[in-house]
Amino acid sequence: MLKSQKDWPEPIIRVQSLSEGCIDSIPDRYIKPPTDRPIVDTSSYDDINIPIIDLGGLNGDDLDVHASILKQISDACRDWGFFQIVNHGVSPDLMDKARETWRQFFHLPMEAKQQYANSPTTYEGYGSRLGVEKGAILDWSDYYFLHYLPVSVKDCNKWPASPQSCR
Repeated sequence: MLKSQKDWPEPIIRVQSLSEGCIDSIPDRYIKPPTDRPIVDTSSYDDINIPIIDLGGLNGDDLDVHASILKQISDACRDWGFFQIVNHGVSPDLMDKARETWRQFFHLPMEAKQQYANSPTTYEGYGSRLGVEKGAILDWSDYYFLHYLPVSVKDCNKWPASPQSCR
């Protein structure tokens, strides 16, 4: 058993390992019961527009514009649970480099990634599950969760040494 798995209620099998194993079907642990699945009304697909929020107005001093943007974010979080941001000021080059860095990490051998395994007390690091309830339905994903700010909760030991650009 891996060191980080001792606090989990049951052994952890990484989703990437399951996927690479070419299994014939998705394990039951990853299938939500029909009552827990979202209901999609396909008759109104023409009306679906993911909220797009323009942060460009935050560069000015107009408090009404700031309040409007904050309301758009609040509404999108409440109504959708997510949104797309434009004019955020992050360069496409930086975003591409970040995607490539994490792609490299997730393609490392499992043993290298496991050095940064998360725990149920913080979830920080490389993980495949949130929550410690035994027998819980799991999400079909592996993730990496890091604290950056505030500095008081940032754990530099959870920041991967490879690829080097993670540091």
